Amino acid sequence: MLNGKKGVILGIANKRSIAWAVAQSAARAGAELVLTYQNERHEPTVRALADTLPGSPVLLPCDVDDEQQVKAFAEQAHEHAGKIDFLVHSLAFADPAELKKEFHRTSREGFRTALETSVHSFIALSNAVEPFLSDHGSLVTLSYIGAVRVIPNYKLMGVAKAALEATVRYLAYDLGARGIRANAVSAGPIRTVSATSIGDFHRILNHVEEMSPLRRNVEAAEVADVVTFLLSDYARAITGSVLYADGGYHTMGL
Repeated sequence: MLNGKKGVILGIANKRSIAWAVAQSAARAGAELVLTYQNERHEPTVRALADTLPGSPVLLPCDVDDEQQVKAFAEQAHEHAGKIDFLVHSLAFADPAELKKEFHRTSREGFRTALETSVHSFIALSNAVEPFLSDHGSLVTLSYIGAVRVIPNYKLMGVAKAALEATVRYLAYDLGARGIRANAVSAGPIRTVSATSIGDFHRILNHVEEMSPLRRNVEAAEVADVVTFLLSDYARAITGSVLYADGGYHTMGL
């Protein structure tokens, strides 16, 4: 599905990251990859994972909270890959302390941090790579149903994901004249390291397993394959959309 395509994937922290599952899926589909690590502490882990992929992916540093580093990353990715066919944004952050508060007690600083890291990073990355994107390129980010429904203990991250989904629509409009698409995949709950900051996460998993039409939780590899589809030419008519990969849970009323 991705033979001959070159793309960048951001957000790999460890083997349980959804971004890592996306890298595996995209590599299997034939893509040449540029992967990122946030800082020197994460580099050995990401490098060890990258070494297991075919095609010797390029590794580059990128702290999305550093505007100059985002710009440098885009230029370096272009140097290594030439034209970039896709970008996958699979990262988010909110101070865990903010998620323990009642939502109306969210601090200004906590709100700013969550929105900058989780949402503006997608805008900044899209802007930085846009000059190097091939026509008919694809941008994909990861969301969650907390963007459109109240999920207890998700709180500030739900607001951030709502803003992220709105961002997808505006990017799709801005870049559509060049044939560049922007979409999101709303994944079901998955046991990633970041999910441990959500209180009573096991209750969410149990509830989705009981109530979703498929009567189970989804796996990172299944979500990753949906992302790979959106990166491919098979999805060339899809943009500005949020595709749910959650076993159908989003369709349920009760």
